[in-house]
Amino acid sequence: MRLVFGLVLIIGVGLAGFAVYFAKDRFDQYQLALAQQKAAIIPLTEVFVTKRQLRYGQQLTPDDVQAVKWPADALPPGAFTELAQIFPDENKEPRTVLRVMERGEPLLIMKVTGPGEDAGVAARLSKGMRAFALHVDVMSGVSGFLRPGDRVDVYWTGTGAEGQGITRLIHANLQLIAVDQVTDEERNNPILAQSVTVETTPDVVAKLAQAQATGRLTLALVGVTDDVASAEVSADASSIVGERAIAPVAEAKRTCSIRERRGKEVVVIPSPCPE
Repeated sequence: MRLVFGLVLIIGVGLAGFAVYFAKDRFDQYQLALAQQKAAIIPLTEVFVTKRQLRYGQQLTPDDVQAVKWPADALPPGAFTELAQIFPDENKEPRTVLRVMERGEPLLIMKVTGPGEDAGVAARLSKGMRAFALHVDVMSGVSGFLRPGDRVDVYWTGTGAEGQGITRLIHANLQLIAVDQVTDEERNNPILAQSVTVETTPDVVAKLAQAQATGRLTLALVGVTDDVASAEVSADASSIVGERAIAPVAEAKRTCSIRERRGKEVVVIPSPCPE
């Protein structure tokens, strides 16, 4: 009897030990899986997004935005992470939308104006840049295909240093920020513009102003995906019809004379020209 009791006790202790070992192994696996899950968790931060579609010119109010969780490592440049950044306490006036934003899209600082500002050209200028208007017509303005946001090359046609007509690329890849008085980049209707406004640096403004005053400007539209820098190019009459087709201009012979009054008549007398 004692032998049977001892055998049962030994078996019970063995089973208990096996159960403890098995439970510990399962607990260790659970702890490892939990640690792996914690390591895989992506850190999040709050980002403000739009609650509805917003179009150019509409006013942005606190009711149009909401905070959502966003991966901190993928935070878009210019995103707002606090409501006070969008609507400062010292300025409760609404912002104005500069570009179309869809529902749920992160609100970016470059897509809205400052508090209380309208969607004018000044609100869109980058730091250190200036807006300058160029006069165009149907031909020089690419037949009305220009829209705000496009890029253009500017060509000048005028008289060169030797008195011959010449056309030269004076600046490439200028950004258009307005066509006539339209600054909406989402506008799809063609505009037969009389002027376009470009964004550029003050030194280029001086060059464009001088070119516009001394000749005729023509714009060439740059492709949306074109990232090739335009080389310096120029063309004169010889590059079109050839050197031999241009007749040389004979130098006028210099003549000198003096005038003498003889009674009621004035007589012109040829005389040697002074050196």
